[in-house]
Amino acid sequence: MSRIVGLVACVLIVACGGAATPSPTPTRSISPTVAATADARSCAPVPSGVAVKTASIEMAKGGVVQLALRPDKAPTTVATFISKANSGFYNGLTFHRVEADFVVQGGDPQGDGRGGGNQATELNDLPFCKGSLGIARGNDIKISNDSQFFICTGTCRFLDRMYTNFGQVSSGMDVVLGIRVGDKIKSIRIG
Repeated sequence: MSRIVGLVACVLIVACGGAATPSPTPTRSISPTVAATADARSCAPVPSGVAVKTASIEMAKGGVVQLALRPDKAPTTVATFISKANSGFYNGLTFHRVEADFVVQGGDPQGDGRGGGNQATELNDLPFCKGSLGIARGNDIKISNDSQFFICTGTCRFLDRMYTNFGQVSSGMDVVLGIRVGDKIKSIRIG
């Protein structure tokens, strides 16, 4: 896998005419087909007895995505997400990145994938599969963004233990799959 990552970096450097700049977003390191066959059944419902927090993303164009947040696996990330949602921080922000069978990403106050603050990364054993909720980060695996989140629209097991996984879509995956670049978040409610 390190040879693939090295090859991708070389292609980016040659194609862009220089060193690639860090991005606070997950990147594909293997094809979605390979990732899907790695473990398509990996995301089971939250085990009974695990305390979850719930969140609802209401889209401005209509539709609601229900999330099961996992403070048992990423307590600081969940607390930050809840605090921002309760303050209205996400209201009116857009999804600035949409990649089929990979991720939709939003929550950037600048709207271009470069905004937000920092927080410590909380790696855990939750698998990144379709519907997983993650937090963006740059090149330093120890530092994550404090506002930009992504939802996997395909199996993304190559992100396991590389990004903070802090929840799972519990309903509304059809709404997630309908998100386009520029779609606005009307509100995120914790409940």
